[in-house]
Amino acid sequence: MKRLTRAAAPGRLGLGTKIGYGVGDIFGGGAMLIVGSYYLYFLTDVVRINPGLAGTAFLVSKLWDAVTDPFEGVLTDRTRTRFGRRRPYLLAGIPFIVLSFFLMWYPVSFAAEAARFAWVLAAYLFFSTVISLVMIPYSALAAELTLDYHERSSLTSWRIFFSSLSSLVCAVAPLEIVKLFADERAGYTAMAGAFGLFFAMPFVAVFLCTRERPEFQQPLRSFSLRETFLGPFRMRTFRTVLLMYLPAFVAMDAVMAVVIYFVTYHLGRGGQTNFMLGALLVAQMAVIPGYAALSRHAGKRTAFLAGSVIWIAALLTSFALGPSTPTPWLYVFAAFVGVGTGGVVLMIYSIFPDVPDVDELVSSERREGAYSGLFTLLRKASSALGIFLVGQLLNTAGYRAPLEQVVNGVRKSIQQAQTPEFIAVLRFVFVLVPVVLVALSIAAAIRFPLSPSVHARLKALLERRRAGKPGRADRTEAAELASRLVGPRSLPATTGRPRG
Repeated sequence: MKRLTRAAAPGRLGLGTKIGYGVGDIFGGGAMLIVGSYYLYFLTDVVRINPGLAGTAFLVSKLWDAVTDPFEGVLTDRTRTRFGRRRPYLLAGIPFIVLSFFLMWYPVSFAAEAARFAWVLAAYLFFSTVISLVMIPYSALAAELTLDYHERSSLTSWRIFFSSLSSLVCAVAPLEIVKLFADERAGYTAMAGAFGLFFAMPFVAVFLCTRERPEFQQPLRSFSLRETFLGPFRMRTFRTVLLMYLPAFVAMDAVMAVVIYFVTYHLGRGGQTNFMLGALLVAQMAVIPGYAALSRHAGKRTAFLAGSVIWIAALLTSFALGPSTPTPWLYVFAAFVGVGTGGVVLMIYSIFPDVPDVDELVSSERREGAYSGLFTLLRKASSALGIFLVGQLLNTAGYRAPLEQVVNGVRKSIQQAQTPEFIAVLRFVFVLVPVVLVALSIAAAIRFPLSPSVHARLKALLERRRAGKPGRADRTEAAELASRLVGPRSLPATTGRPRG
């Protein structure tokens, strides 16, 4: 293992480390796809709670995340063990991943809708806590494994490859497992157990194949609640990344939450949903090397913009889709969307590890966990708000839930025809809402200040400072970088001093 994970050159990572780290996002990518694509449908059509309550479950859980996520990030920053700051949480989370995923998909059949809602809410709160416990330190770990701008893109490429591969499996396999059972409730139970194990076990590899940087485990400093959680919002780079990240990913959430309704009720081919998602994810994986190459030559911002423009173009073509569209064209459309979203996802996760470097410039601390917690919190909060609004729109538009029939002791769902008004709202959510959101992300990306050359200057300055060897010109260099990346008058008096 040591031979496999040894870096080939300073600042570079071995293939074993990249793969070992990358497999961790089998959980993040796969679980979020299943939840985003099928959970709202599972709640309305299997657990049988109305869309308004189902959307409320997502929203309420994020109020809990607002308390837990940032503190979990800070907790990992301030953890000191012989295994590092992040890896102990990855190991401890393995059994909880299995349990929480199973409980979330267990199809309770209480007679009272309020009781079913209470179960759903409690189970989703538990799952949300577990995913934070694991994915916040996992995401923070990327910034520590390498400090190189382009090597981080390479590391992220492996992460997104496994995330997309997991998403591909999770787009196709869950419903196929459910279909193996005459009673779909038994099918969902079996699916939950199988995928709980599928998501949990890769963290054994993450724990064994990665190593944290010992120089980042400096003695603890005093903790400032205000500076830790509000300070990042004063940083221009952080704000810009948020404005690139959140609208684009809420757009994905909106599309994924309604795609099964769109394909089922507008196109009349609900059985094709998982295969369309599969085509999207295959395309997403196929374009990873191309976007990585574009990033190396033109920077992460350019690659992000390219993906965003392609995504908008793909969404607009969906106006041509209808019940008479030949099935192969549905897969072409899905692949077109995957080409665009692939660049957006890869580049935004490549940019995340660079943000704590900018923070170190002005704070002289490494706070990857705090930033990971903030990103995770804001991502989940915006996702929950988006799905909540989608649920309210579907409910207001007059969604007609399937009728339930019991034949020979087996429960069957019989879908009802939807009204033209419902279909109109469905198409609006599927196309126009995401286009507007992605346009907002493009506007933010145009102003993104951290280019490859600027990051190279930042990295060299931070390395000299960590080594306790700042040069005479470093204060001027630090002031110029802080003005560009953080904002005017952002450099504290302590910036010129080395850490420790």
